[in-house]
Amino acid sequence: MTPNAGRFASGLRLRLKGWDFWTWVTVVVYVFMFAFIVYPLFSLLFNSFFNDKGLFSLENYANFIKLKYFYSALWNSLKVSFFTTIFAILIGVPLAYVNARYDIKCKGLIQIMVIMSLLSPPFIGAYSWILMLGNNGFLTNFLHSLGIPFSSVYGWKGIVFVFTLQFYPHIFLYVTGALKTIDTSLEEAAESLGRSSFHRLRTVTLPLIFPTLSAGALMVFMAAFADFGTPMLLGQGFKVLPILAYEQFISEMGGNPAMASTLSVILIVCSTAILFLQRYFVSRKNYNTSGMRTPKIKQLKRLPKFFFTAAALFVACVSMIPQATVIVTSFIKTKGPVFQSGFSLGSYKEILFRVPKAIANTYTFSLISIVIMIVMGMLIAYVLVRRKSKVTAMLDGLLMIPYVMPGTVLGISLIIAFNNPPFVLTGTWVILVIAYVVRKLPYTIRSSTAILHQLDRSVEEASISLGVPPMKTFFKTTGRLMAPGVLSGAILSWVTTINELSSTVVLYYGATATISVTIYSEVFTSNYGTGAALASMLSLSTLISLLIANKLSKKGLQL
Repeated sequence: MTPNAGRFASGLRLRLKGWDFWTWVTVVVYVFMFAFIVYPLFSLLFNSFFNDKGLFSLENYANFIKLKYFYSALWNSLKVSFFTTIFAILIGVPLAYVNARYDIKCKGLIQIMVIMSLLSPPFIGAYSWILMLGNNGFLTNFLHSLGIPFSSVYGWKGIVFVFTLQFYPHIFLYVTGALKTIDTSLEEAAESLGRSSFHRLRTVTLPLIFPTLSAGALMVFMAAFADFGTPMLLGQGFKVLPILAYEQFISEMGGNPAMASTLSVILIVCSTAILFLQRYFVSRKNYNTSGMRTPKIKQLKRLPKFFFTAAALFVACVSMIPQATVIVTSFIKTKGPVFQSGFSLGSYKEILFRVPKAIANTYTFSLISIVIMIVMGMLIAYVLVRRKSKVTAMLDGLLMIPYVMPGTVLGISLIIAFNNPPFVLTGTWVILVIAYVVRKLPYTIRSSTAILHQLDRSVEEASISLGVPPMKTFFKTTGRLMAPGVLSGAILSWVTTINELSSTVVLYYGATATISVTIYSEVFTSNYGTGAALASMLSLSTLISLLIANKLSKKGLQL
């Protein structure tokens, strides 16, 4: 070794010795992000510039622009997402206003029902409405018997209908929180000037909550834009971009990974553009208020109170129809794909005998993922909140990428990145766990940063001043104080993980199938009884998880 090389190695060792625990955490997280987000995305982008002969070309992008088969899928995705967002706002805003401002009955029940409808598997709604309003659905047959013309729930209008009932809770939850905290001074000023209630709502209240409303609308649009299961079940030839990308990547006639990569890149570009568009509109005006005078609950007379309570309960009950349908259907006797009269546990016995591996996989993979998410979420949150710098700000920006990555795109990008030596992960359970962690980690991080912002630094500073190292202080003091809030947020990530379909359907193979993929397969083969039994298991898991999260959040508040 030359003297210069020796000095360099010695200097490097000294610099590494100077790194503390949190510096190493930052480095490890960056390695993780580059390995499983940045590298797969660049692989996806790189792959999109090669034609099916392996030659560098813009042919795929040219075909997308020229061929109606491809560009119509983008138009279909935008059309479905736009109408879903509009209808979700039309349902969510009035429901949130009534719930936040009036003393209606059953507020807690309504909120639980709305949250349950949001956290149910996205394709369960489609499956349930097929049973009711499909070509041979019992409601379809009932309407026909009354002489009412009705075709079926299939097609783009049916997709919008199911999406609206699935995603309007985003608007409800966001707007409810905003309406409870805005300053009422401006509303009272408008009222003193003789403005009507509707005029005050349109010109004062809605503009004040626009940032929150637009954030909820963005969540609805992105969820509808990225969804795979519902359009696949209800489309019947109506193609949206995630389905087209999936079919181009995995096709019985021989896939076209390059075109699938191109469609995936276009999906990400569109999602990112929508995100920045929302931020642009919010940044144009100042929406800050003092927050000194929060709204008071308005007492209603008996008749208006009954009317508003009935209307709110009606919306919540319609939202829960898919859950109720799935549960009831799971107990109906079946003979193959045909339902028989009477009830039995036959569908449950069949799934325990036929697909126990899928059930075990779902909870095993999700449990491993959530443990990783909790540990990483707490450590990353500490770095972002307590060790602010340009480096951590860039890390925070990288963590936003999964927000704009549809599950189908993430699955395709991971296969393209890790399908060749030296790191071959396709066909293993590991790649599924990675996909779950990448997709859901940002939500765990947000819940962790929220609780950490509320904790006073003085506790950990006192521990360090007594000679306890920073790393030990975090695990013995700060981490324990964060735990209830982090766990309640992590349980919500767990719920969405056990219900995950769009990335799983791309990444799984026979031995790593999960409940969501099995439901998808059962519905496609018309085995509705077993599909309903599996869906009921997911619904029960969701309900239990929500109850645990609620209990943990209450404990967190006591801390």
